[in-house]
Parts: sequence; structure tokens; C-alpha cells
Amino acid sequence: MSEKLQLNEINSSLLRIANSLEKLNERQKKSKIFLTKSNCYFWENESKSLVAIDNIAFIELSLLKGIDKTRDILMQNTKQFASGFSANNALLWGARGMGKSSLIKAVHAKICNNDNQSGKRLILIEINREDLVSLPHLMRSIAIINAQFLVFCDDLSFDKDETSYKSLKTILDGGLEGRPKNMLFYATSNRRHIMARDMIDNEKSTAINPNEAVEEKISLSDRFGLWLGFHSCDQDTYLEMIRSYIDYYAVEIDDKTLKAKAIEWSMTRGARSGRVAIQFVRQIAGEKKIAL
Repeated sequence: MSEKLQLNEINSSLLRIANSLEKLNERQKKSKIFLTKSNCYFWENESKSLVAIDNIAFIELSLLKGIDKTRDILMQNTKQFASGFSANNALLWGARGMGKSSLIKAVHAKICNNDNQSGKRLILIEINREDLVSLPHLMRSIAIINAQFLVFCDDLSFDKDETSYKSLKTILDGGLEGRPKNMLFYATSNRRHIMARDMIDNEKSTAINPNEAVEEKISLSDRFGLWLGFHSCDQDTYLEMIRSYIDYYAVEIDDKTLKAKAIEWSMTRGARSGRVAIQFVRQIAGEKKIAL
């Protein structure tokens, strides 16, 4: 092969590479997906763009008590994904205030700060439930970016007459397009099957085949490979949560007074949970002129 022919082939290859890079750059500009140094973002549906969150509010993983097994399962699943291996979409469901969304943010922070050996960034994106219709656009935009993306929807639920759950089903599993390999979907819900009970009952009463109608409604939760349940805690676990926060924030108070005040606080709130515990600790810290 002549030297001139070789040069022509090299020039042709370089031109194809340049064209490909230009097309990729145009796609990124069109999608408005630009990453800063932050590893946390909020998906803004109106502008179809990511808004960086530089100071994310999260609780240290070690402070989340009473959910040890659930914590370990979600951590392992997220580590697998961060390393580029197979992992499952996860639905965290159950009692209010028991740390569902806090666990997702804490696991993400832990992996980003200490445990990510893959060399790729692990990006957390929060999306509002009402903006799920734009999820396909977000998926296509992040699919071309060299990073791993956890898309997170807090308090996922659907009420009567809502149909957007059908598009979410297709996105999570089974559609022609499917989800990108660099994206995982985590959601929290107070309901195991995400649908309201009266919504399911209404389907039973109006459908020709009630069983098939109900299966259509609850099959959305089946798209999540992991179902992680959160349940109300007992008094000992509640007090352990409080003691953990008190020690972490170095709030000085004797055990007897702390226990009495903590039990009284839970009784006035009519609940025991991680949320009630941290609210109590904020109150005690404020009384002692401590800013958490």
C-alpha cells in the first residue's frame, strides 16, 4: 500500500472520529445535561436540565438504627451498580419516618466518599413523582455520559385515575428501549404496591375480570427487583436512635433525663421513628443552645 493511500485512510478515519465527536457534543448541548463537580442533582422537568445540589442534606449511615439488614442489602446492590455490575431497581416501602429516603442518600454518600473503586462517578438524581413523564428524556440524556446514575423518586404513589404508572412500568422493565445500563431507579413509598387501597378496590368493582385489573395495578411494584420493608420501631430501638444522635452531636444530657424526655416526646407525637428521634434531638440541642 502506498504512503499516499495510507495517509488518505488515516485522514478519512480522523474525519469520521471528528464527526462522531461533533454529533455527541451536539446531543449533549441539546439535552442540557451538564455535570459540575457535584455528585447530586435535581431533575428540572420544565427546562429538561439538571440542577446541581452542592450541599446535600444526608445523615451518616452509621446513625441509621434498626434497619441493619435493609441497609446492608441496599449498600451491596448499590456497590455492584457503582462498579458497573448487575444490580436491581429498588423499592423502599413501609412506615413513615423510618429512614427510607435517608438510607438512599446515606448509601450514596458513603460510596462516593469511601467505597467507590470503579473509577466512575456515582451520580444521584432526584426526580419528582409528577415529573416521571419526562423520565424517558432524562434516560436518553444520561445514557451517553460516562458515569453511573441513581435516579431517585421520593414518596412514589399513584391515586385514582392516574395512568402515568403505565409509562413507568415500561421504563423500568420490558420496553423496547429499556433503561440505560448506567442508570438504576430507586423509589420510596408508604405503600408496598404503590397504589392506594381504594384505587385497587375500585378496579375490582368496575372491571370485567377483577383479578386481571388488580394485577395490572400492582404489577408496577414487581418491576423492582428489591423490595425493602421498613416497619415501626419499638421503644428500645427508638431510644438507641436518640442516644446515637446525642453522642454524634456531643449534646450533654444525663441518661435518666434523656430517656424520660424522649418517651414523653414520642407520646405527644403518637409515634416512634427515626424522624421523631431526630426532631427530639434538635429540640434538646436547641434548648442547650447547640446548632446541629
